[in-house]
Amino acid sequence: MSFETSTFVPLALGFFGLGTGYLIYGPQEIFHWPKRDVAVDKSTGIWGIWMPGFCQLLTGIYLFVGLTWFQVFKDPPLYMAALAFSAYGIHWFALGFNRWQGSDPRPNAGMSVAFTLISVLGLVVFFKAGDWPVALLFCGLTAVYVSDFVHSIGVKAGERALGLFHIVTGLWLMYLTFATVLNLASGMHLPL
Repeated sequence: MSFETSTFVPLALGFFGLGTGYLIYGPQEIFHWPKRDVAVDKSTGIWGIWMPGFCQLLTGIYLFVGLTWFQVFKDPPLYMAALAFSAYGIHWFALGFNRWQGSDPRPNAGMSVAFTLISVLGLVVFFKAGDWPVALLFCGLTAVYVSDFVHSIGVKAGERALGLFHIVTGLWLMYLTFATVLNLASGMHLPL
């Protein structure tokens, strides 16, 4: 059985989900708004599970299946995108659940090391592929995880840095969402 190559790569869903999560978590980290309490942690936890968690995991699985089983996607950097969306999605399930439960964030230090490395890997893959808009996303992701590490080990400024990089990267993800949809659905040619 053979399928035609599809131009409808599901990147926008993953970009939008992660961007939404970053725009929810970022203001709380940088401005302390809304002030964290049990109710806010439960709310942000649920948002973390469903938007960045589910949207990215779904996108990653869709990409892996399209690349391997059905071979409807042919662009090799999409393998990195599938890895990143899947790993980041699963990671957000854990982050969201931990937030919802009010768990100790200090173990995020070890997670931050692994996710810094996967972010640097994505940065290399997409810059090498000449896809600078997505490579810039991985620069933002690297900054997020470095600042998450700093925050997790107890450096107070780390939380504000994390919030700043969440907001900046979240806004860039919204641009990538718009560019992806407008390029595919409306025939525009925005950098992507």
